[in-house]
Amino acid sequence: MKIVKLNAIDSTNSYLKDLVRQTNVENGTVVIANFQKKGKGQNDNIWLSDKGKNLTFSVLVRFDDLKIEYQFYLNYVVSIAMYTVLNNYIPEKLSVKWPNDIMSGNQKICGILIETTFNKNNVKNAIVGVGLNVNQDDFPDEIIKATSLKKVLNTSIDKDELFDKILIEIQYQLISIKKQEFKKIKQEYEDILYKKGIPSMFVDCEEVQFLGKITGTSMTGNLLIALEDGSVKEFGIKEIRFA
Repeated sequence: MKIVKLNAIDSTNSYLKDLVRQTNVENGTVVIANFQKKGKGQNDNIWLSDKGKNLTFSVLVRFDDLKIEYQFYLNYVVSIAMYTVLNNYIPEKLSVKWPNDIMSGNQKICGILIETTFNKNNVKNAIVGVGLNVNQDDFPDEIIKATSLKKVLNTSIDKDELFDKILIEIQYQLISIKKQEFKKIKQEYEDILYKKGIPSMFVDCEEVQFLGKITGTSMTGNLLIALEDGSVKEFGIKEIRFA
């Protein structure tokens, strides 16, 4: 696995995408930055991170025969990988908020952004971007629902050791996709879903609030929510949020 270490960059995802366009980059190449000026989050959000205190990196994953309809399983396995590693540090109250935020209690500790390219009906490449709050003490007022390993554990963490563990686990979890163990992956992911089975208030894309319970995910990776009338409704990424 080739690792490219940078001091400061706009975004590791953008850097790696440019690298793939310009050169023949080997599968598994990792770009890690000490600081991201314009880190990218889900839904065009910005990932804010203090210089030198956190892990911000991207991994190139190539596929030979992953159908487009199964691309969301990459979200699943990377989320499972991050959960598995972090569970060794903070086993209590850890979960995955759909689609791929890692939560410590009700606070976000890690975000994942996956950008894919396609070749006809198959996934060709995926850039897996990870932002993990490790040793950051304070967060801006606009992201009060964020935390870090240091804040949870009250001690600093060896970032290099943690980084090595994460890369090993991501590689291990990717084997499940190569083996097409989709049923197993889906079950493992749903077992660690944030607020699964707990009555919660949601807001849909029309800003309407409603009560429901997360029951799992659909065959296409959407979120399934049981409503008060007993029906189950399916939501895409930009169609729902917690109230």
